[in-house]
Amino acid sequence: MAYLVFAVGFDFFADRHHAHFWGDHLVGFWAVFGLVGCLAMIVFCKGLSHVWLERDKDHYDK
Repeated sequence: MAYLVFAVGFDFFADRHHAHFWGDHLVGFWAVFGLVGCLAMIVFCKGLSHVWLERDKDHYDK
C-alpha cells in the first residue's frame, strides 16, 4: 500500500507533455489501473481454480 501511495505521489511530478495514451494525462491512473488489474486477476484466477482444480471432498475415498 505504501508503494501505491508513493507511485501516486510521484506521478504529480511526472512530465506529461508527450503523453502516448489517454490515461497518461490523469494523475495516478496507471497506479490505480495496476491495482485494479491485479485484484481482477486474483478474483478471476481464484474462481477458475475453484471450477477447474477443486476436487470433491471424498475424492480419495472412492
